[in-house]
Amino acid sequence: MPEPGQEHDLRLVVAARSRAADDVVALVLRAPDGGPLPPWTPGAHVDLVVPGPDGPLVRQYSLCGDPDDVTTYRVAVLREPAGRGGSAAVHETLLPGTGVTVRGPRNRFVLDPAAEYVFVAGGIGITPVLAMVRAAVLAGARWHLAYGGRTASSMAFVDEVTALAAASAGTGEVALHPLDTSGPLPVAALVERAAASGAGIWCCGPEGLIEAVEKEGDVLGPGRVHVERFRAAADPAPGAHGDVAFEVEVASHGVTVTVPADRTALEVLEEAGVPVLSSCREGTCGTCEVSVLAGTVDHRDALLTPAERAAHDTMFVCVSRSAGGRLVVEV
Repeated sequence: MPEPGQEHDLRLVVAARSRAADDVVALVLRAPDGGPLPPWTPGAHVDLVVPGPDGPLVRQYSLCGDPDDVTTYRVAVLREPAGRGGSAAVHETLLPGTGVTVRGPRNRFVLDPAAEYVFVAGGIGITPVLAMVRAAVLAGARWHLAYGGRTASSMAFVDEVTALAAASAGTGEVALHPLDTSGPLPVAALVERAAASGAGIWCCGPEGLIEAVEKEGDVLGPGRVHVERFRAAADPAPGAHGDVAFEVEVASHGVTVTVPADRTALEVLEEAGVPVLSSCREGTCGTCEVSVLAGTVDHRDALLTPAERAAHDTMFVCVSRSAGGRLVVEV
């Protein structure tokens, strides 16, 4: 697991911009001097800080380029008319030559070494999966990608994934599922494929797809289904233990704060002067992770696996709370 709090704050420029699909723009980012950027692994994402009507907006986007290219990052952004303004700002303001603040990279969607993989991507969820497919090809692993979208023209990077399949010497294959012509992704069949081969499933896409993969994938057992969500699965509050006040002791700072029922631990820690990095504030990006030294956590994030939740040794303070009693944390 990455060490909490490790971050890079970069000022990059848009080196290139292109249309990747309907309403999807791809951006290539580089340092102004063309120097090397912090390394990343498949599944990683970065924050883009973009202008908003009431101040800067911070949005998370998966890296979909080549990790071996140490001088550029590539992201692809779907414009969402019903969104919160971040994707519109990217589409309207990040033109070639424009400067942009980038934070990260960080990875909570790690690709484990394996002999075989089943990848499932829905819509813009292809972005983290694309780098994973490339890694599987380089490793000589067997892989199957099921990629769905509303229409064929809405599906980004189809040419790239089909080229990767062609270059994989028979070890990889892509099945495209535009909804309007092929229907929905065959989740049950994909889980059956993983069960028969012993492969793990890596899935990114809309919430309905992820929920279906998680539900069907229960039969595979712990640790076989890996997902990344665009946002929290549901409103994180109230959790199983309700919204009640609790105490947080920050051992390294000698500070103890009381978190009221109607506020988050992150907000209260920030007011107390405890330096906690944060970004999404909804339990999806992993920036505000802290170590838990004592206490039981009411986990409300969209990141931890069941086994990681049961360990109660880490939490995301933007959404998670105490399950009862004081928490002692290390920032």
